[in-house]
Amino acid sequence: MKNNQSGISLIGILFVGAVLACTGIVAAQVVPTLIEFQSITKAASRAAAESKTVAEVKSSFDRAAAVDDIKSISGKDLVVTKDGEKTVVDFAYNREIHLAGPAFLLLKYQGQSK
Repeated sequence: MKNNQSGISLIGILFVGAVLACTGIVAAQVVPTLIEFQSITKAASRAAAESKTVAEVKSSFDRAAAVDDIKSISGKDLVVTKDGEKTVVDFAYNREIHLAGPAFLLLKYQGQSK
């Protein structure tokens, strides 16, 4: 009599493990860029709230960037505008993550002060 076995084979386990490992490696490289984006948004919002002139906003952002170890963008890359009485700081930048060989993952970040 033949027993019917159900489940996943060794090849299936290896395939699932390889996919999970690759996903984990990419996620481990993307998460720090997301944390840096949140720091940039917070620093831009703080600079917009505390400063009145464009030069003050940019220098305030540069001070916050030095404390928070922000390397992707600096004060000179910010676009500062006025919306009525409110100062608005816009920013955009790209981050490249090397995957393997000639393959890169390009992340485009864009944000605005709150």
